[in-house]
Amino acid sequence: MTNLLLPLFTKIAKYSKERFVAKTIQVDAVQEKFLFNLLRAHQDTQLGRVDGLSEVRKIDQFRDRIPIRPYSSYEPYLEKITQGENHILTAQKVIYMTLTSGSTGKQKLIPTTKKSQSIVRNASLVSMGFLAEALAKRGQKFGKLLVTNSVQQWGRTPGGIDYGPSSAGVLRLDKRLFAQLFAHPYETAKLKDSLTRHYVALLFALGNWEMGGTIANFPMLILRTCNYLSQYAESLIADIAQGSITPWLEMEPELRSQLERQWTANPVRARELQEILQSHGKLTPKLAWPNLAVVATARGGTSDFYFQRFPEYFGDTAIFGVVFSSAEGMFGIYPDVNTDGSILAIESGFFEFIPEDQWGVEHPQTLLATEVQVGQRYRILTTTYSGFYRYDIGDVIEVVGFYQQAPLIVFRYRQGGQMSSTTEKTNEHHVTRVLQTLQGEFHLQLEDFCITLSERDFPARYLINIELADGDTLSDPKHYWKGAIAC
Repeated sequence: MTNLLLPLFTKIAKYSKERFVAKTIQVDAVQEKFLFNLLRAHQDTQLGRVDGLSEVRKIDQFRDRIPIRPYSSYEPYLEKITQGENHILTAQKVIYMTLTSGSTGKQKLIPTTKKSQSIVRNASLVSMGFLAEALAKRGQKFGKLLVTNSVQQWGRTPGGIDYGPSSAGVLRLDKRLFAQLFAHPYETAKLKDSLTRHYVALLFALGNWEMGGTIANFPMLILRTCNYLSQYAESLIADIAQGSITPWLEMEPELRSQLERQWTANPVRARELQEILQSHGKLTPKLAWPNLAVVATARGGTSDFYFQRFPEYFGDTAIFGVVFSSAEGMFGIYPDVNTDGSILAIESGFFEFIPEDQWGVEHPQTLLATEVQVGQRYRILTTTYSGFYRYDIGDVIEVVGFYQQAPLIVFRYRQGGQMSSTTEKTNEHHVTRVLQTLQGEFHLQLEDFCITLSERDFPARYLINIELADGDTLSDPKHYWKGAIAC
């Protein structure tokens, strides 16, 4: 039955994509409708009454009356939500609190309602429609995916609301779709131990010769899965041959029992994988799944640095951004594979853009979606059904083109993600470009890197730590650092 549902899902996704495309020729109207539907829905919430949302009649009036707010302005309201109070920021009951990664500060809690979740679901469906079309052009088709995210509940607020990462919330709230989209059972995502979760997800996925792709939040997580596949290849093949799940894995007894009932031996597939391992000396996703059509993960920001290692594992497999999003909102939908520009998600939020010359202004003038210019960078503001209005997330985006009337945007860096030793303001984008250049110049593969400022020098020096990929060595570190300085 699941195999029959996937084509139906693809058909629905294509229809959703066509609806979205039709709206990109009337961006201003779509954005205005979204905003005023949201304001009417939230006018009787506690913050809605404070802001006088019921009195707002025009977009300019909205921009004049509602202040641009950082996260700290919402914390008193969020505290009430965590205690179980309703109608604080959202008209609908909060069903989940999404926890941010805290990449540029402390972690934040973002309310999720059925409405906000349906918006995420719809944007994801539109992106799948674009993907199905892109794969069809390449003579490929949409297939089952491998995902290693956890659905573990991190905790519960005093008011009884579950909280955790965005990915966990999406999978938990949409678990009915899991069997249709993924090449392994939902129970794999419930495993607490990270290695065990990756191993068992790989085990079930390897049993499916026709698996079509893999998906993860960030490229470095994709590479981690590739490392696990290589490291545990022999054990995985043995389990496939015997129909077992190796006993050394840290698994909750009930989950082990559930997964073992769904797992059966496949000696033919095991022999095939063993022959691949023997002839190539390794097991990579592209070797294991010759029909692999797509790697779905975040694009923009630091992603290009990690993409340099993808050909080793995936050959020329297409890389698809799916959606440009964060816990705070949905910002863009990718129209094609192998592209960094995403279409502004005009049905997912109301967006404003702060030009660079306004970043230091106390009350900056903002631009609307159709007013931005190609080649310019902006801080993006979002108004969403999470109950945040004109929220300054701190993301810096670049406009790289237009899809009809909708801007194509690329995430460059988070405003707080920069260092400055002598007022030069080095950001993530600068550092990533330098290390990409050095990888090519010195023929090195870096597993990862981090950079900070020295504590006791004035002016401070940059301290760079690099982690080399297995088998790589750095014979002349001083020459390498001179290259870094030159870049």
